[in-house]
Amino acid sequence: MMRPTRLQIAAAVAVLAGTTLVAANVTVRLATIVPRNSLWYGALTDMGATWQKDTASRVTLVTFPDGKLAPDEPGSIKLMRPDMDQVNAAMLTTPGLATIDEAFNVFGMPFFLASEDEARAVRDAITPALSAKLEAKGYHFINWGHGGWVQLFSRSEIRSIDALKKSKLYTSWGDDHMVRWYTKNGFNPVPTKALDMATNLGTGLLEAAPSPAYAAAMIQLYRSANYMLDLRLGPLYGAVIITDRVWKNISETDRAKVLEAGQAMQKQLDGSVPAQDDKAIADMKARNPKFTVTKLTDKELAAFRAEGERLAPTLRTDGIVPGDIYDLAMAARDAFRKKAK
Repeated sequence: MMRPTRLQIAAAVAVLAGTTLVAANVTVRLATIVPRNSLWYGALTDMGATWQKDTASRVTLVTFPDGKLAPDEPGSIKLMRPDMDQVNAAMLTTPGLATIDEAFNVFGMPFFLASEDEARAVRDAITPALSAKLEAKGYHFINWGHGGWVQLFSRSEIRSIDALKKSKLYTSWGDDHMVRWYTKNGFNPVPTKALDMATNLGTGLLEAAPSPAYAAAMIQLYRSANYMLDLRLGPLYGAVIITDRVWKNISETDRAKVLEAGQAMQKQLDGSVPAQDDKAIADMKARNPKFTVTKLTDKELAAFRAEGERLAPTLRTDGIVPGDIYDLAMAARDAFRKKAK
């Protein structure tokens, strides 16, 4: 018999090593501030069960909700750093994602998106570009999560831009660039951790805060904010991301199954969350007799929209939204509206 060459031995070792990697089990530890008794946590649980089933337990998801490991999203991101490595995944809202890359601020432009269909068309069009930006920072995009349409909750009634600018307004903790932009444009921003929003509204440290109705009901914002301005500023999106360190340990076959389950979760939330907003508003009215939904006149609403249109380009010029993503999103939105017309 011929003796194997060194090259053949090396090839056999490589094959065996590859087989070991493919067969290795991977535990994905995910941190999030979403409440345990919410649609989002339920969707994460369903996705994790699918991962475990479809990969024969080679990929397991362990979720830590309620800000259990970190009280805010910058904290969750910190826990994913190589020097910390306490978790290797997170479900973050777009403000949290923007602390990784400011491109995600594109979804924070007021009145930029006008409907569910339009929002999804733009979101899907720019997803490859946003995913590439995450990969450049050491993360891998799994799927989107819908948070509902953002309304404005406040301690006293607000019917004008001037009244809003005078109010102590919630802004995301850890985003100094956005705070400077708000201040520059005449607002009174108060950086706050998301889990402190309701408490700080109750004490008066905050006077107004943007939030989808379903999320506001979940954290009982209606107990400290008696007013909701029916404004529909835009959709609040989130995303599940995984560190590349862990993603590389998942086989190609299992990666496809992880992404497939992620898309199922995305579809589930796209369909269920928006419908919950109306129900949440009715629930908040029932639980707080003083809770009032403010409907603006056409003239008042037009003033808000005009201010939104004025402010949108400044997000690009001030570097809040990178120019490439801003232009890509604008082109996608205009193409959708042209086709719809």
